[in-house]
Formats: sequence, C-alpha cells, structure tokens
Amino acid sequence: MEIMGEAGPDDARTHRRYPFELREPSDGLHIRFAYSPKTLEDREESRLLMERSIALYVAPDQQARALENVDRYYPLKNLITISVDDGRGYRGACHRHDAEQRLFLSEEEASPGLTRGPVEPGRWCVTLSLHAIVTASCSYRLEVWTAEEGENR
Repeated sequence: MEIMGEAGPDDARTHRRYPFELREPSDGLHIRFAYSPKTLEDREESRLLMERSIALYVAPDQQARALENVDRYYPLKNLITISVDDGRGYRGACHRHDAEQRLFLSEEEASPGLTRGPVEPGRWCVTLSLHAIVTASCSYRLEVWTAEEGENR
C-alpha cells in the first residue's frame, strides 16, 4: 500500500484511517512514514497561532503570563503519529516526533510502541493521528509492505 496525502490546519486533531487486506500470513510488516514540513519557520505566523491558542485554551487570568513565555515554544511543529490494528485489534502506537519513521512488526520483534505477534491474513489498518498541523500545508507519504516483498522498497 502506498498513500500520498495533504493536510492543513483544519485537519489538526483528526484521524485518517488506511485499511488494507493481507491475503496470506507474513513473516513481517514494514511501515515507512514521512511528512513535510516539520516546522513552521515564519515566526510572526507562529506568534499569531500562539496568541489564538492562548485565547482559546488558557484561563483569562493566566493569558498575560502565557503570552510572556511564548518564545519557548518556537519553532512550532507539525505532529502526525501512527497506530496499527490487525483483525484482532490494537497492535500499538508510535507517538514519535520524527518527521520520518521506519517501523516493523513480526512474530519475533516489533518497533518500540508496536506489539510483536503473528502477521496474519485479514483486515489491517494504519491510522494517522494528525495532532497538530501548523503549516498551511503538510504533505505525507505512507508505505506498508510485507517482509516477503523485501526489506527495502
């Protein structure tokens, strides 16, 4: 499976599910995920986003103090994380801040955050959790393949 997509600020705090079928048992499942850009480089735009967020989420009596400390949050970053489910349920989540990730799971081993176990036929799903999209646009690419298709693609 290969998916290319785009997300914007309105997509923050949403999930995108990408189901796929494994027709035969596999020795392992590879997942490669990348998104770009990682950071919002425009400091003025970052400040405007922070001011709006503080107005929405910080108690009114704490807003002035929060505004004094916004510099410590720069640069603002996009954050998309991955979770995996198989036909029996949850196989784990990878809440990493890396903009590029390579993950693997098999009966003998799994990347941190994922659960090792048999890679059986059936419906699987990779879910992207779009926690924060602070840039006007963020492109991503998700690839999933079996060990039988090769270690690298």
